[in-house]
Amino acid sequence: MTSESLVPIVELAGVDKRYGDGPLILDQVSFTAKRGDFVSLIGPSGCGKSTVLKLVSGLNPISGGRIVVDGVEPSKAVEKLAFVFQEPTLLPWHNVVHNVELPLRLHGTDAAQRTELAKRALALVGLADRMDYYPRQLSGGQKMRVSIARALSVSPRILLLDEPFGALDEMTRDHLNEELLAIRQQLGWTAFFVTHSVAEAVFLSNRIIVMSANPGRIYSEIPVSLAYPRTEETRQSPEYQKLVAEVSKILRSVERLKA
Repeated sequence: MTSESLVPIVELAGVDKRYGDGPLILDQVSFTAKRGDFVSLIGPSGCGKSTVLKLVSGLNPISGGRIVVDGVEPSKAVEKLAFVFQEPTLLPWHNVVHNVELPLRLHGTDAAQRTELAKRALALVGLADRMDYYPRQLSGGQKMRVSIARALSVSPRILLLDEPFGALDEMTRDHLNEELLAIRQQLGWTAFFVTHSVAEAVFLSNRIIVMSANPGRIYSEIPVSLAYPRTEETRQSPEYQKLVAEVSKILRSVERLKA
């Protein structure tokens, strides 16, 4: 184990967030993530899960406390991370490869290199044969694959995913979960994943953070010791099903607090 692997890649210490003079959204949120972690955040609607990702990414400033991302403050870490949102947000007038190239264009990457990087990213998500398609020609799952490829094109050290599969049917979601873990196995980024699905959180993560609401606080942290790689067989295992039941019970307790 190297000394670098012992240093958290992301650290939140006593983080508060409010918008203007509004109510407190997050209250004293503290946790760390080490390199290679897959951390899922779950909790009732309005508990601040997505807000945590926006603070880590530097899209929103904190109101109090401290966040360190790979040794620097979030606003200085933008080239080290990528964000996958709930919607694919593809530009309809661009084809697939040009959509994937967009962040590389913003980074000033030359045309030949960004096309090569975009093609590699599309191959990772299984869309090498759809490069010339337009968003209207893709299924919902394919559009989300393009969104993930766009994020991966910049070779992030940290990937932030805000319910990227929430609008998809269960079979497509399960398949994309498996693909996402296979890509992570190759590239080794650290992931923060927001979801409302306990089953999805257990399948993907090595750690689950359960948040309570009004204001958002850390309620519980749950380690997931299931071995990687994870497959459909993982979902059938007694260990997986037991963990899903345990986390679901904790989440019900949190939701009763909100009520």
